[in-house]
Amino acid sequence: MALSIIDGLIAELTRLPGIGRKTAQRLAFFILSMPHEEAKAIAAAINEVKDKARFCKKCFNITDSELCTICSDPDRDRSRICVVEEPSNITVIERAAIFKGLYHVLLGALSPIDGVTPERLKIGELVARINKEGIKEVILATNPNTKGEMTAQYIAKMLEGTDVVLTRIAYGLPMGSDIEFADEVTLGKALEGRRKL
Repeated sequence: MALSIIDGLIAELTRLPGIGRKTAQRLAFFILSMPHEEAKAIAAAINEVKDKARFCKKCFNITDSELCTICSDPDRDRSRICVVEEPSNITVIERAAIFKGLYHVLLGALSPIDGVTPERLKIGELVARINKEGIKEVILATNPNTKGEMTAQYIAKMLEGTDVVLTRIAYGLPMGSDIEFADEVTLGKALEGRRKL
């Protein structure tokens, strides 16, 4: 009986992205060995996020209220919006502690082959925000892959003729790496995105 309970937990854990059977098995036995209260706290946190999480009505970040903490922060620079594909991208950018503007989450990237068209993303809402809120700069921080590039180009086309300054995050070599190990595309992007010292 106990084995089937563990097998059930392992099966559920393998549904998480990046978790294979071996990792799920290690996690299951770790959870089993945890103090009861710690395991209950994890379960409660999962239940709470599933019950209360929703999209911010302005930027589509994850929140538990009408506006997310960033949109409701009066100290943020309201003249700049950083456009990202997913709410998780905001967390990464915020960790850098450099950008102090607002965000707009597209909830995906264009992919006609997968049926993801502009209407399925929050691009129309972005254009409406720019027009309504007097945004001066839009920073496109979509992923540096085919879908992200296609999405950035589509948004750039949508914003042609507006007064907004449109910028794209730079690509290049990560800090601490060696040039000899860089691929041609990364090195090419690093050279294109060079800046004056």
